[in-house]
Amino acid sequence: MTTNFVLASASPARRRLLQSVGINPLVCVSHFDESQIQLTDPIALVETLAQRKAEVVLSQVNDALVLGCDSVLVVDNQIYGKPRDAAEAFTRWQQMRGNQGTLYTGHALIDQTQSRQVVRCGITQVYFGRVSDAQIQAYIATGEPLVCAGCFALEGKGSALIDKIEGCQSNVIGLSLPLLRSMLAELGYDLSSYW
Repeated sequence: MTTNFVLASASPARRRLLQSVGINPLVCVSHFDESQIQLTDPIALVETLAQRKAEVVLSQVNDALVLGCDSVLVVDNQIYGKPRDAAEAFTRWQQMRGNQGTLYTGHALIDQTQSRQVVRCGITQVYFGRVSDAQIQAYIATGEPLVCAGCFALEGKGSALIDKIEGCQSNVIGLSLPLLRSMLAELGYDLSSYW
């Protein structure tokens, strides 16, 4: 049993992750205003944001599985999404270097045909390297950290600045593939049916 798969996200990294496991999603960006959700618990925050993004897209598609995702990084009990600008990215990297963070990615999978949904959170530990101010500035100059939750892209140049990952690597990129597989199964779908 397969059905149309819709990704409610503009993230090219999430799209590539899905394609890497045989799902070629229809991309339908939610444009949900994330500032509407003010929660201090990171799991509740990313799960709520993922669910809202998926719900916004539901009205735009028919007979589909809709996946919404949202990621934040928590360092020293502070929740971080995308940095506002290069100056914020630099300050954040100074705090992160040599430190550990927890990356939370909320996943909301809504099945229109069954009127069912599964909402889960993937959690991965990230250990940041002891990088110099010059390396941080050079990385920010690439533009890569300015569009990523947590101020780094594990699938890009940022991978060289990370010492270690504990947990699901794809979760850090924005979508936990093992978690998605189990969420699909919970709704009665087999990931391999998309191959």
